[in-house]
Parts: sequence; C-alpha cells; structure tokens
Amino acid sequence: MVEHRVPGDLHGDNRRHLLFHRRWFTASAVPQAQRGEKRVKNVVLNVQDLTVHYKISKKVIHAVENVSFKVEDGEFVGIVGESGSGKSTLAHTIIRLLPINAIVVGGRIELLGYDVLSLGEEDMRKIRWKEFSMVFQKSLNALSPVHKVGNQLADAMKAHNPNLTEEEIIDRLKQLLRMVNLPERVLKAYPHQLSGGMMQRIMIALALLNHPKFIIFDEATTALDVVTQGQIIEEIKSLVKSLSLTGLVISHDLGVVSELCDEIVVMYAGRLVEHGTTEQILHQPLHPYTQGLVRSLPDFARERRLFGIPGNLPDLSESVHRCVFAPRCPIANEECFTTVPSTEEVDGRRVACLKVGARV
Repeated sequence: MVEHRVPGDLHGDNRRHLLFHRRWFTASAVPQAQRGEKRVKNVVLNVQDLTVHYKISKKVIHAVENVSFKVEDGEFVGIVGESGSGKSTLAHTIIRLLPINAIVVGGRIELLGYDVLSLGEEDMRKIRWKEFSMVFQKSLNALSPVHKVGNQLADAMKAHNPNLTEEEIIDRLKQLLRMVNLPERVLKAYPHQLSGGMMQRIMIALALLNHPKFIIFDEATTALDVVTQGQIIEEIKSLVKSLSLTGLVISHDLGVVSELCDEIVVMYAGRLVEHGTTEQILHQPLHPYTQGLVRSLPDFARERRLFGIPGNLPDLSESVHRCVFAPRCPIANEECFTTVPSTEEVDGRRVACLKVGARV
C-alpha cells in the first residue's frame, strides 16, 4: 500500500494554516480554478523535453534537463525550487533572453502558437514585450539609471507602437500607473529615487505596457519588506483577474506561488521532480523534496519544530546517472543511486521518484 499523506505535522484540517512571511495562508487562498471553476483547455505554453546547458571555462553546467509542462489559457503555473534549481534559466529560455554562454541542447517551446526556439532574432524582438513579457527579479538593474522612468516607459512603448502619438502614449502610461497604484509624479523620477516597492510596480507596468497575453513574474517580490510584498501580491492577483492574464510565477518562496498559481512545478537541480495542483503540492506532496519544502514551512496553528533539508545541491557540472536528490533524500535506497527516475503520472499529477508516494 502506497502512503500519499503529508508528514503528520502538516496533515489534517486543524493543521492546514501555514504562515508565509507573516501572512496566513488557508485552503481558501487557492486560485479559483481549483475550487470547482471550469477551466479552459487551450494550451498557451507547451514546454517539451527542454534541456539547457551553460559553458563556463572548460565546464558544462546542466542547468535544465528534460523539463516538460504546459500552461493553459487563463492559468498561472508556479515554478519553485531553491537557488540553482534552474527556475530562472527556464524562464529566460522561454522568452529567449539567455546569456551568450547558454546552449539550448534540445527540446521545444511553443508559446501563443510561436515555435520560440526556431524564430529568428528579428521576429523574436517583434513579439517579445508585445505578445509576452516578463517582470525581472532585480528591478533596479532593469532600467537605465540616467534616464527618467517616464522616458524609458515611453521608449519601450514606441518600439512596438511607432504610430502612437505622444498624447496617446502619455494616456497609456497614466492608465498603467493607476493600475499599479503609483502616482503620476514617478514618470519624472529617476530609478534610484524610487523605493523597492515602487520600482517593482514600475517593472509590472513595463511588462503590461503593450497588452501582452502571457507574462512571467521572476521573483517579483524578492527583497521587498513583508508589508510591501503582501501589497504587490494582492495587486498582481487583481491584475491577473482584471486583464485575464496567463503566465508563470518563478519563486523560491512556496508561499508566494501558492497565493498566485493554479498549479506548481517543483524543480531540483535542473529537473522537474513534481507537478500538480496547488492543493496537491501543499497538502499531499509525493516527492521527498516537495515534502521537505512543505515541511520546512512554519505552522503557527500549533507549536512544532521547523524542519530543514540537510545537504546541498549537487555539482551541476557532473553528469548524473541516478536520482539527483538521492544524496539528500531520507528514504533513498541503493536503486536511487544507480537509476534515473522517469516522470510518471500518479494520482492526477506528475512525479519523478522511484519510491513514489513514500512517506518521509
């Protein structure tokens, strides 16, 4: 008999209240698509067997290995994992903004009907930030420090809409500022004159500038204080609903992802280890790594000791012919150190584990 329950400290209705960065999360915070709402089945993003490496000196870093998942219209999927898991590489590959030492070894990405990896650079520039866009992790680094915010937003808009008048551009910028709860005066400010929260709102406005259909939030709340982080999350939720957006949320923070996403992809050392609904991942995780992530979350419904995951990520420059999580896994056996697990469909979600559903 296979055990699919979460470790005892996290299972049961009286233990489902988790505190994420001092904000209470309950099952009611799970997106509407998981509470009985009928979901649209049109696939907007289809990533198949994606493999991306980096060439650094004489080493090859295996950043993403054979990752596959889909995002349907009107859906947000979270990509979670610790630093070095391949989350941001995955996001940058989808919008073709990889550094020059990156190599797409294999796979296919279809986004909004475009074969992303086959498009020429000129064609890609025409649709990037118009059909799809991204909110970057380091907002202060994304804008020029020597030009005013308004001028930079206007230039980005002109690049994709050369026939717009100056009045139309200003009207659109003012509309965007209202959407992200910023005063018009920020258009005349330089990036360094704005707070972290204001800069992150500017980055969201920049991503929404040309009415994209698909948007990626890459660590959009990282380095913000708790109050500002909560405000940004609520604003993103409001924008997603009002603009009917589809996209990805990239984060190391399971709490942030759980508030914004319908489904969650868990990555470890460049591999997809589990993919399920937000409800499944939070309350019935199957992979030992996912169980460890959930177990490490503070639970203020009752007193209990926090659990960490011992060990470190493997050396990504080494070719691994075993389960990548085996050295840190509390239930690994000899087979786990000699066999690469395939991704299997189990109980309505996908998991890569030779001991699927085993309880930690």
